[in-house]
Amino acid sequence: MKKIALGLVAFGWIAFQVSAAEGEWMTDLAKAQEKAKAENKLVLVDFTGSDWCPPCKALSKNVFSSPEFNEFAKKNLVLVEVDFPRKKEQTEQVKKTNRELAKKHEIDGYPTVIVFDGNGKQLDKKVGYSGASAKDYVAQLQKIKERT
Repeated sequence: MKKIALGLVAFGWIAFQVSAAEGEWMTDLAKAQEKAKAENKLVLVDFTGSDWCPPCKALSKNVFSSPEFNEFAKKNLVLVEVDFPRKKEQTEQVKKTNRELAKKHEIDGYPTVIVFDGNGKQLDKKVGYSGASAKDYVAQLQKIKERT
């Protein structure tokens, strides 16, 4: 009986890992734009303080981790995370690249989510998180996609 229980736990863990990978986030904006252009998708860039910013954590938990968002993202988005953690280790190159991106895109608050087309044209920019549900957030993204 213990073997069956362990097998079910292992299977559940594997299934969780596979579903978590569906919403895979890139860290290289240039590569993400190339991929988006090739696949006719939009690029969603999340400028976040993943380990210290309460609204960033809420956005991640309530929206980015939701099945509704991940289903939409899989078909329509290339996801990029530009993180500014306080506790998590990052290489100096990653820190430098992230600072340059923040400066270029005039990031003055977290979270900031910017949507680009595959050519790098900015389509939308939102600073902060209002507490919108995953359904409402996806509806906003769908409207942006329809304008392209």
